[in-house]
Amino acid sequence: MAKTKENNYDSIDLALLRELLKDSRRSLQEIGQQVGLSSTACWNRIKQLESAGVIEGYTVKVDLERLGFQNSVIVQVNLESHSDETLYEFGRVLQTIPEVLEAHLISGDYDYLIRIAVKDTRDYERLLREKLYKIPGIRHSKSSFVLRTLKKSDTPLI
Repeated sequence: MAKTKENNYDSIDLALLRELLKDSRRSLQEIGQQVGLSSTACWNRIKQLESAGVIEGYTVKVDLERLGFQNSVIVQVNLESHSDETLYEFGRVLQTIPEVLEAHLISGDYDYLIRIAVKDTRDYERLLREKLYKIPGIRHSKSSFVLRTLKKSDTPLI
């Protein structure tokens, strides 16, 4: 794939991203060999992808179940108001709750979709009482426990 004005990323850039997603701890030499680049060229391309904001950072994947968080709960929330202040405050408080893994402002019947990690149903009940239901402005919520995850990917297109 050639680089275009709309898409400044070619097949080598995408191959680099795929390799970094597999294991970003490998050496530049190993990654470069997989995509057909020298270590220096590989490093330059990665730095360009970082500078462009395509690579946002590097992190560690953690198995939450091994840490005791056996369940995920999807919570749909409606707020009483949609004022900027209410939306800001709701988002600010969610940031302080470590069990909240994701929070999305969505269209449709609910305002937010939130994914939460909990140890069990009692842990979720505690989280509701002690944290979630203490957030001002919640009108209604609906919870669903995840029974099984069929697919999970942060990068579906490369």
